[in-house]
Amino acid sequence: MEALRPLPRTLLRDRAYTAIRDAIVTGEIEPGAVVRDAEFAERLGLSRAPVREAFARLVDEGLLESKPQSYTRVTPVVAADVRDAAAVVGAMHELATRAAVPRLRDADLAGMRTANDRFAAAVRAGDVDEALRADDELHDVLVRASGNRAAAATVARYTPLIRRLERRRFGEGGSCRSAGLHERLIEACAAGDTEAAVRVTADIWNTLAELADDDTTD
Repeated sequence: MEALRPLPRTLLRDRAYTAIRDAIVTGEIEPGAVVRDAEFAERLGLSRAPVREAFARLVDEGLLESKPQSYTRVTPVVAADVRDAAAVVGAMHELATRAAVPRLRDADLAGMRTANDRFAAAVRAGDVDEALRADDELHDVLVRASGNRAAAATVARYTPLIRRLERRRFGEGGSCRSAGLHERLIEACAAGDTEAAVRVTADIWNTLAELADDDTTD
């Protein structure tokens, strides 16, 4: 009967946060759309309290904006915000890569290779959801191996801002990050060449800053 116990309040809040965040990132909830706690509570099968807590977190992370007693709505995709997020996330990935390379095991490298194969196949097929999932999985190997929880938390907080622009550009016929850059990263990691791995990581995240620079939304 253990499975029938009520979910802890924190899990309900996290469930609401994840569902709403993902809907914003995928564009299911479009920029500028007004969101209401009562509506989302009904859709998610939750009370309004965890939805309100999720809204507050998403406001703090820049995916929602709120005017007290007036509205809560999805923020626009702003190139300057994406550039700032890419700079922070890139720095955290470089830090994680530097710490992770000496700790990587064969299983970690195999996981990165498998993720990159999936990434390349998804890009060829035009499957943006799968491409971004595989991309996350590849880089998460290094973040986990680094053991740096602060870096992991920062990456988790700011990556959704970047993903919204990536998804939009991909849908407009733009390109995702290069599987070739991933291959160079994996080769450097396999060789134990920390400095080379950090340089490639910087190149990968610089492409995202350039993506924001090319965007017309400011």
